Amino acid sequence: MSDAGALFRDRRDAGRRLAGRLSRFAHRSDVLVLALPRGGVPVAFEVSLALEARLDVFLVRKLGVPGHPELAMGAIASGGLRVLDRRLVEKLDISAGEIAEVEARELRELERRQSAYRESRAAPAVAGRTVLLVDDGVATVSTLKAAIQALREERPASIVAAIPVAPPSAIAELEALADEVVCLATPDPFLAVGRFYADFEATSDEEVRGLLDLAARGRTREAPVGAAAGRWGTERRSP
Repeated sequence: MSDAGALFRDRRDAGRRLAGRLSRFAHRSDVLVLALPRGGVPVAFEVSLALEARLDVFLVRKLGVPGHPELAMGAIASGGLRVLDRRLVEKLDISAGEIAEVEARELRELERRQSAYRESRAAPAVAGRTVLLVDDGVATVSTLKAAIQALREERPASIVAAIPVAPPSAIAELEALADEVVCLATPDPFLAVGRFYADFEATSDEEVRGLLDLAARGRTREAPVGAAAGRWGTERRSP
């Protein structure tokens, strides 16, 4: 898809549009916005601004098939949860040792991100809250599935999966897992999330830290420091 045919200018634009569909959750003390890093964070930042809700991250790592890392055989999430696509594992004859090797590598990255993104901030309490789980799009549901199942263990009041774009098949699967699914577009054929963004530049760790820090310091729109600043401009507005 060309830039002219993209659904969203960038993740920030997608977040603002998504916030419009989530307006009924605004100004509620029980609402918590959790982003799937890294790409989900700029989207969720805009959602949290519009709703005046707390923003944090929920860490999930895809488990890629050995030799084909783009193909997910499962995922791991904060709290030690592991989700496996057992049909795919059996079909490709992936051994327990191979799974353990991939899991150990992804667990190290999950722990690194948790330390880098949260720094000294404690994870927010989830029990009894309405959680808006936000990503920049869904191609396969393995990551969101792991996130939803892990969040269930924390006993939230409800989980709303909120995404700008996903294939129809993914929506059907997510509706069986989440209490509600909010998705702006379900194009078919789908192919890849990035095809629906004019700008789908990778989100950096620096940008994630900057946005989380801005949210923690008062939720105003201003440019993160460092390399991400050039992409975000100098806009500043009170929520």
